[in-house]
Amino acid sequence: MARPKPRKEAPTKRSRFEIILYCVAALICLVGVTEATFLTVMALTGETAICGGSGSCFEVLGSKFAKIGGIPIASFGSVAYFTAFSCATFAAFGHARAQAFFSIVVGAMFAFTLWLLFVQAFLLHAFCQYCLFSAAMIFLLAGIVVAKPRAE
Repeated sequence: MARPKPRKEAPTKRSRFEIILYCVAALICLVGVTEATFLTVMALTGETAICGGSGSCFEVLGSKFAKIGGIPIASFGSVAYFTAFSCATFAAFGHARAQAFFSIVVGAMFAFTLWLLFVQAFLLHAFCQYCLFSAAMIFLLAGIVVAKPRAE
């Protein structure tokens, strides 16, 4: 008895606007990967990130909230940004599963960013410029998820 071939997902046709949105999202994710990787390297080498002469970055990045199980949060950000980049790239080429997964990943990143902003504002009473820049990029990615056309 012959086994049926597994179905491959066929790329769906996308509008030009949607392709542009996913390309912009991929570029934002690349910037995020760069920043998060920089902060990860700084944390692992013991260097101090300098934020325009402000000590707030040192307070935030040196706090007990900056690591989970001894791993810098920025490294999780690098993985999340790279995952979102990969999904955005595949979604730009019309892969529906990548589009759905992109929305899920960005939603998780958005929720975690809200938690980290809460920690900075109400527990540490200090704001890191790198963290705020990352939060702005994630807010942009969330806006792209909301702005993209819905599938018919």
